[in-house]
Parts: sequence; C-alpha cells; structure tokens
Amino acid sequence: MRQSRWSGLVVLVAVALTACTGAGSAGSGEVRDVTGLWGVQDTEGVASLELADDGSASGTDGCNRMIGSWDQDGTRVAFGEWGLTRMACPSVDTWLSLAVKATLEGENLVFVDENGVEIGTLQPNS
Repeated sequence: MRQSRWSGLVVLVAVALTACTGAGSAGSGEVRDVTGLWGVQDTEGVASLELADDGSASGTDGCNRMIGSWDQDGTRVAFGEWGLTRMACPSVDTWLSLAVKATLEGENLVFVDENGVEIGTLQPNS
C-alpha cells in the first residue's frame, strides 16, 4: 500500500511539472526566430532589413544601404554599429539607421534608438 501511494505521488508531481512548463503544447511560450526579411524589399524610400543566420544584418533605411550585426535574446534584438552609405535623401525618413534595439511584438519588429524612443516598425516580408 505504501509503494502505491509513492507511485501515485510521483505521477502527480510529474503531471504538475509538465503542466507548469507547458511541454508539448502549441502555446508553450516559444519565441519566434526573427531571421529573415523585414519590410518591403527594394522599394525606394522604404526601410527594409535582412537578418541572416550568421548574425549579419543588411538592408536600407529607405535611402542608404546598411550593414551591421544583430543578436536575439528572447523577444529582444540588439544591433551592433551600423555601417552605411551617406547619400542625401531629404524626403526620406532614415529612422532605421538610428536603431540600436528592437522588440518582437506580435508579428512586427518595433525599433528603438539609443534613448529607448520608439522610432519605427517593420513587418515580416512573406
């Protein structure tokens, strides 16, 4: 009888731990990998970004070509310094070149500058 109680307790603890971790469920809290294309590619005046598997980033702020690095930690993305061309495009908002971080919010990447001010959003390019 004593062994039966212990067996029941072990099963109960295992079930409880599985429920807490969400193992095997679609809503298990897995974070989407942001690798890929963001924004509308090759459209003058429109920001776009490609985040590669190797940690490199390339794209355009709508005017200038950009290259850099990135790293994902959960829903947060951090960018290294951007290398970019310096063309004058007075009618283009070049916000993307100011991005230091981004957060995955739903399907979108929301970018912030060095002061933590939200500066723009890109949608996945499907």
